[in-house]
Order: sequence, then structure tokens, then C-alpha cells
Amino acid sequence: MGEQRPEARLEKAVRAAEQALIEFEIAVETFRVEVENFSRLHHQRLGPMYARLDELDAQLAEAKAARSQDPEDLRKAQEARAMVMPMPGVDELFHDWLDSDGLSPEAGAMLNGQPVQPPKRVRPSEEARKLYRELVRKAHPDLAQDDAERDRRDEFITRVNAAYALGNEALLGELVREWDAGPVPETRQSESEELYARLEWLSRRKELLATVARELEESAIGAMLRMAPEDPDRLLEEIAEQLLAQVSEREAELAEMVQ
Repeated sequence: MGEQRPEARLEKAVRAAEQALIEFEIAVETFRVEVENFSRLHHQRLGPMYARLDELDAQLAEAKAARSQDPEDLRKAQEARAMVMPMPGVDELFHDWLDSDGLSPEAGAMLNGQPVQPPKRVRPSEEARKLYRELVRKAHPDLAQDDAERDRRDEFITRVNAAYALGNEALLGELVREWDAGPVPETRQSESEELYARLEWLSRRKELLATVARELEESAIGAMLRMAPEDPDRLLEEIAEQLLAQVSEREAELAEMVQ
């Protein structure tokens, strides 16, 4: 057998780098979805408790200032009250958890230890993960050979990401069938200059993704999620229990001060 041409070896290296990058993108996107879902659930489940703690802290500071009339206590009371003043976007953040009185029935039930509607799962199911990985491997825009094909893949992957963020297995299955029935892009051998340029682009893309992954991991929500990667719901339950205990302590302290 003759020696393999340098261009063929280079093309093989490019294809291997493309697949490695796609696997890395899948991992980063999966973690991003988990962080966003966990962040949303964190605000939904724990937001009312944090709000209640802030309100109790303000009331305690105000009670202390009213009793002492000390300028420093008055200043602290004003700062504590400012912490619970409405902020732009708070309605959008907590949605139906806050009403004109400060807490919705769901939030009040949670603070009183009453059952509330269980939250949605934080993470996409294993089947959704499997379908997502299959779709990204097949349809990733980085595998396009021309601009038209890249546009088609970009549009398709946008829909794939949206379905995955919702954990919608049925829709992901439909997208698998849609892609399999669609046109298969023609492949062609690249020139060595194009292959080298492709390798450089892949390297830059990997560096960018590494930065995104690091930022996700170092974020407050990302750090919390890494504490319980297999059961984030339980982590929220533990934090909720701690916050409820703090609420009870503050309420008891306030009751003593206002007697």
C-alpha cells in the first residue's frame, strides 16, 4: 500500500478535532442548561424565604431603633428597610411567587410548612440527553461545508437546544426523525490550507468554550450545583430547611422585642 497523502492525514486530524469539539460543546451546553434550570428553581423555591428573612431583619432593626433612638441604630434600620424595597424586574424574577402583599399563597404555604406544588425536575432526563447528543453529533453547524448548509444547521440546532432546555423528549425524538429525513450534505476533500485554517478555528473555539465552562463552574449557582450533581433537588430541600429555621428564629426574636 502507498503512503497516505499528507492532506488525507490532515483531514483526518481535522475531523477528529471537530468531533472532540462537538463533544465538549455538548458537555458545556448540558451544564449551561442545568445551571439555568437550577437557578430558576432556586429563585422559585427559595426566593420567598430570602424575602421573608430580609423583611424580618428590617423589622428587627426598626424595633431596635425605635427602642433606642440611637442614630446608628436608625441608620442600620434604614439600610435594612432599603434591602426589601421593590427593585426593577422583581416581578419577572419571582413571577407568581410575589403579589401586592409581598407573598403569594404558594410562598406563604411554603413558609408555613404547608405542601406546595412540587417543582419541575432540574435536569433533562437520560433519554433527553441521549437524543440531544445524537442530534448535535449529526447536525452540528461546525460540520457544514458551505454557508447555506451552516445556516440550515444553525436554525435546526437552535430548535434542538430549545427542546433540550425544556427536557422535551417527544420533541427531541421528532427532531431526530426530521433530520434523518432531510438532505445529507455532500462532503468534499479540503485543501491543506483550508484544513490548517480549520484547525486554528477549532482551537480558538475550544478556548472560548473553556472560558464559558469556567465561568459557569465558578458562578454561585454552578458551585451549588456541583455540590449535589446527582440530586440537586435534595440540595434545595436542605437549604430550604435551613432558611425556615432562620425564619423561625427571627420571628421569635421579633416577638420578644415587640411585646
